[in-house]
Amino acid sequence: MRLGRLSAMGWRRCSLALAGLALSPAASAHGAWFSGGAAQAPVWFAQALFVLAWLAYLWGALRQPPATWRRATVFHATMGLAGLTLFGPFDDWAAHSSAAHMLQHMLLMGVVAPLAVLARPLPQWRAALGPVADTLWRGCARLSRRPMACALLHAVAIWTWHAPGPYLAALSDPGLHVLEHASFLFTGWLFWWSVLRPGRDAVLQAALALLFTVIHTGMLGALLTFAREPLYASESRDLWDQQLAGLLMWIPGGTIYLLVASWAGYRWLSRPLSAQRQ
Repeated sequence: MRLGRLSAMGWRRCSLALAGLALSPAASAHGAWFSGGAAQAPVWFAQALFVLAWLAYLWGALRQPPATWRRATVFHATMGLAGLTLFGPFDDWAAHSSAAHMLQHMLLMGVVAPLAVLARPLPQWRAALGPVADTLWRGCARLSRRPMACALLHAVAIWTWHAPGPYLAALSDPGLHVLEHASFLFTGWLFWWSVLRPGRDAVLQAALALLFTVIHTGMLGALLTFAREPLYASESRDLWDQQLAGLLMWIPGGTIYLLVASWAGYRWLSRPLSAQRQ
């Protein structure tokens, strides 16, 4: 059954059900939604924006149904995973463990971001928001045609927030914590957009951008793994915990980038020789 044949009433019921799921205590950040003092205001804003983005997609789908039911399924699964990663009990665990924090980052950059690209939600968001966001969409689309530029932007976000100063500051400041995760998601989304959906002439650039990402994230993982003392000074962060965090970035994270780089390289090599020379 195609999603385009679903009734408007069905979409509204789905919207209410998903909104209720998003607002459930199981998907909360540091306790119940909108809990805590005024210092948690950036987290409240992020939670509200998350719910609005989900509802905007559902509203837009009433006007512009997704091309296939698979894309809608991927989108909702991605939003559910993102909600649990950002606002669930997992976030509390990440506050006390470098390994859990790294796993949270890898889920955002290596799973949520590429799945968001595969879900292709922009037509539904544009249908909900109208032309008011066209400038943003067009700017992102132009940047996505430059895989190396997107890879460099993503690298800046990764290395900046994994430096000891910004890393520890984000743990103690909710506003910086929200900014950290937003930068990972946005630059990761642009990066994966540029390498998973490259133009005909950018396939080789996409493969090189992926290899660059494999190298620099591997370097960061090795740095955390082989450091002789904790780089993130904290009573709750032991050296072994930091080393496990480095291994998570180095091996599972690097494997994701390397596999996609192999796929991009295969796509380029499979093109006719005349096209490769252009």
